[in-house]
Amino acid sequence: MKAHDGMYIDGAWRPAAGTGTIEVTNPADGTLLATVPAGGPEDVAAAVRAARAALPGWAATPPAERAARLDALRRILTDRREEIARTVTAELGSPLTLSQKVHAAVPIAVCTGYAELAAAYSFEERLGNSLVLREPVGVVGAITPWNYPLHQIVAKAAPALAVGCTMVLKPAEDTPLVAQLFAEAVDEAGVPAGVFNLVTGLGPVAGQALAEHEDIDLLSFTGSTAVGRRIGAAAASGVKRVALELGGKSANVVLPGADLAKAVKVGVANVMSNSGQTCSAWTRMLVDSERYEEAVRLAAEATAKYTTGDPLDEATRVGPLVNAAQRERVTGYIERGREEGARLVAGGAEPPEGVERGHYVRPTVFADVTPGMTIAQEEIFGPVLSLLKYEDTEDALRIANGTVYGLAGAVWSEDEEEAVAFARRMETGQVDINGGRFNPLAPFGGYKQSGVGRELGVHGLEEYLQTKSLQL
Repeated sequence: MKAHDGMYIDGAWRPAAGTGTIEVTNPADGTLLATVPAGGPEDVAAAVRAARAALPGWAATPPAERAARLDALRRILTDRREEIARTVTAELGSPLTLSQKVHAAVPIAVCTGYAELAAAYSFEERLGNSLVLREPVGVVGAITPWNYPLHQIVAKAAPALAVGCTMVLKPAEDTPLVAQLFAEAVDEAGVPAGVFNLVTGLGPVAGQALAEHEDIDLLSFTGSTAVGRRIGAAAASGVKRVALELGGKSANVVLPGADLAKAVKVGVANVMSNSGQTCSAWTRMLVDSERYEEAVRLAAEATAKYTTGDPLDEATRVGPLVNAAQRERVTGYIERGREEGARLVAGGAEPPEGVERGHYVRPTVFADVTPGMTIAQEEIFGPVLSLLKYEDTEDALRIANGTVYGLAGAVWSEDEEEAVAFARRMETGQVDINGGRFNPLAPFGGYKQSGVGRELGVHGLEEYLQTKSLQL
């Protein structure tokens, strides 16, 4: 797609207030893809004014009509699916096959679900002598990350628009092109002017202005826990509602008797997908002491099959990280793991063989990782797997729950009831049992410092509603 040199505000592409720009580069080779405006407080203010002005009309629009606009949006995203995939591959670096199967496909599924929910959801109920109304919370400020750039936009915009909210979006500066593509799709779908607005810009400038704007009713943010704390503090000062989907350090627990080979194969695939840039990745694999060395061998063998290279090459399974800073962060953690005594069994901090350009990191596996090590406690956000040993199931549970995070996890067992019983005791928002498939209708969100609120399905829809009761 051709990049826009303006902001999408009040139904039109408008010049930015300032002259600052952001260079969007290809992480695979460093080439310049496009230049987009670096918006600031004036742009944010204009977008919020447009959203506020559009709110009464959109909130009063019948749910069936809002559902029709979302269904039109779904059709447009489906028609532009290949363009979406290639755009994400260009600015994020994910292998094209992954961009087609996940980055383009999942947002379409989510949009489809919310189009259906918008038409079917009951916005009123009787409780005794009361009529309880569920109304849109108002103007939503959304700040989205670069790792799943379109999915995170749709996961916020679709439910917000479905219930009658209006929105201002500030996408990640690394991946603004697919956000512009989404704005084009919203416009083509016939969503009224001002209902959805897009401001590209830097987090500390445009993002902060959005978080602090007094006319935002709800701030929805996905990103690191460190930034989430600042976003939450800024929102709290204005008594704004927040929805925060933050970091993770998820445990993949292989219980005694489980199919070890399958658990390791799927676990490695989970960590290496999207170059490890997934907040819910199972980056800690827990295996009983009797089978631990076998798991180490299997993990090293599985990781060796993950070819690093050009994202447009069908043989590539691991593309580059999104930028140089992210690459330095991840290789720094790899060095820290070695310094703290973990055993490197695959990969390492050195650049992959044959790679001369781009922000690549070798798929890496550590063994002999103990729960207190930095790589077992902090979110790395790269293709790095740590294998930890446990003595019994109580020890496994202690290790699994022994971080400040609680976003996702996995449990493997030959007995599904045993796995479910273990998962019930895990302090995390989502657990896959024996490789359970992703469900776009199920709630997603974290315990502890992994966030506040839920996305997806009816639970995600209700994040954008407030209640009013009429006593009759």
